[in-house]
Amino acid sequence: MMSNLLFGFTVDKTTKSVLVEKEFDAGLSLVWDAFTKKKILDQWWAPKPFESRTMVMDFRVGGRRFYAMVSAEGQELNYSVQSYTSISPKTNFKFESVFADKDENPFPPGSSWDLTFSEENGITKVSISIYNESLERMEKMIEMGFKEGFTATLNALEAILPSLK
Repeated sequence: MMSNLLFGFTVDKTTKSVLVEKEFDAGLSLVWDAFTKKKILDQWWAPKPFESRTMVMDFRVGGRRFYAMVSAEGQELNYSVQSYTSISPKTNFKFESVFADKDENPFPPGSSWDLTFSEENGITKVSISIYNESLERMEKMIEMGFKEGFTATLNALEAILPSLK
């Protein structure tokens, strides 16, 4: 596994956005699948000791992912809905993300995610732009440890990729 891979995390309060750039020592198809298939997503889309539990995964424009963060004791905690708005296979997808209750009732405001994938020499780069509808929401996410949690989450993906090849 390469140790000099790109990992950038930039917060821009003027545009209410976060840019995360991460390279993975894996092919584009595998990394794409890790972001778009329930079976793989639930293995890494949560900082430990939490786990992700996807109840609905309908990866298509107009479809959604509804999932919960689950504690080590098995209790479903924070719920989220990701509504897919655009998909260009193996290059880009976009979704609107909002916290919700267990019945999928949303708690606006949310955020818009734009994920772009590219591969060069077997290294796949994922650029994730997250635009927040409100500066207050973005600041609250940052205060709650979004950077640390999402960094740990992406590192978890990096750790499982070799076992998926």
